[in-house]
Amino acid sequence: MTATLVKEASPPAPSHPDRARRLRLRRRGRIVAVLFVLPALLLLGALVVYPVLFSVGRSLFDASGTRFVGAGNYTEMFRDPTTLKAVRNTAIWVVIAPTLLTGLGLILAVLVEKIRWATAFKLLLFMPMAVSFLAAGIIFRLAYDDDPDKGVLNAAAVTVHDAFKGSSSYPTARAREAGGGGGGGAGPGLTKEADGAYTTGADLSPGTVTALGLVGVAPKDLPDDAAPAHPAATGQKAGADEIRGVVYLDFTPGGGGEPGVVDRQESGLPEMTVEAVRDGRTVASTTTAADGSFRFTGLDGGSYAVKLPAANFAPPYDGISWLGPTLVTPAIIGSYLWIWTGFAMVLIGAGLSALPRDALEAARMDGANEWQIFRRITVPLLAPVLTVVFVTLVINVMKVFDLVYIIAPGPVQEDATVLATQMWLVSFGGGNDQGMGSALGVLLLLLVVPAMVFNVRRFRRSQR
Repeated sequence: MTATLVKEASPPAPSHPDRARRLRLRRRGRIVAVLFVLPALLLLGALVVYPVLFSVGRSLFDASGTRFVGAGNYTEMFRDPTTLKAVRNTAIWVVIAPTLLTGLGLILAVLVEKIRWATAFKLLLFMPMAVSFLAAGIIFRLAYDDDPDKGVLNAAAVTVHDAFKGSSSYPTARAREAGGGGGGGAGPGLTKEADGAYTTGADLSPGTVTALGLVGVAPKDLPDDAAPAHPAATGQKAGADEIRGVVYLDFTPGGGGEPGVVDRQESGLPEMTVEAVRDGRTVASTTTAADGSFRFTGLDGGSYAVKLPAANFAPPYDGISWLGPTLVTPAIIGSYLWIWTGFAMVLIGAGLSALPRDALEAARMDGANEWQIFRRITVPLLAPVLTVVFVTLVINVMKVFDLVYIIAPGPVQEDATVLATQMWLVSFGGGNDQGMGSALGVLLLLLVVPAMVFNVRRFRRSQR
């Protein structure tokens, strides 16, 4: 009994001496970690947290910042047509740009694996990422220029159009107000029709020779093969079933000459379409020769009118108005695709290289073609990567500013505006209403935060 009591009353065993040292080291490590993190926390607070809190507070005041208006800016924001247009354009960007970029990145990543110079091709597509949005905006502002002599896209469009449809050689030509003919025969005056065509009176009968004079064409703009019209005008004789004539430039270089008369130095207008019209119906059509002469043969007796169709005077095709109100947003999205396609391709290509090759080979051995492998194996396995790329691009698209501000001309800036540009324009670009601008900034933050939270959770799940 005594021994038992003595044993129970014995003092506890001393604690391990290393435990206290480990606690001190852990405490010291935490202090060091906080010291290392503190500059980043201060920077984060100064550049992110404080501006967010200040913007939220500023959005509750009026433009001067002195009168509290509560939710008035938010209410007014959704009544303003320009802001609603910015919300609509932002929605278009969010739906179209990330979808196209993810799809293009996936297609290019799969195709690049099958070519020999894959690294060079990836480098070529990724190079636009090295260009700032400012420089890219200037590049595409020039590329989208309406003038075909400046804008490369309109130059290509005009070239293709003219290759298939052609263009008028005399867009500035017109008849004299008191037009007349002369030279080899009586020339009736030309009357301008509503569609831009010129026509004579319906009093020409077979056996007639007529001269149709036009002005408004600079001698330097004449075709290279244009010949003097005087010999054709004075030397023609029409048969009993013919109407002959000449279309000429009623202008003598250096001055002189008589209006309505084919003078010796006046040039014919070649390649101009001429029609013979009877009772409102075209019965014959021809094209003028190098000296501007033309003739219609096999005509029945009666009265005819000679017509120069409007196509002869149509203005040249100038291309597409890329930066007009209709196409400005798709045009800017196109420039965004040029910049970010390489980014999407590289990220998806990294995920593609990590796919289990045995699954792809097993599918090929089972007789699956490449389309079936792509649709049923590659895309499902790449779904996590595609989701991350898509959400990352959504976040980026919501904040797009530079391209819209630089590419869209002033008159259509309102048609192309998005939330980021509208926020800047309202605050500093002439509106001087920083209360409304702060409300737009808060709205933009609220739209971006869910996508950011989704991306963070996705990363955490992938790490587990």
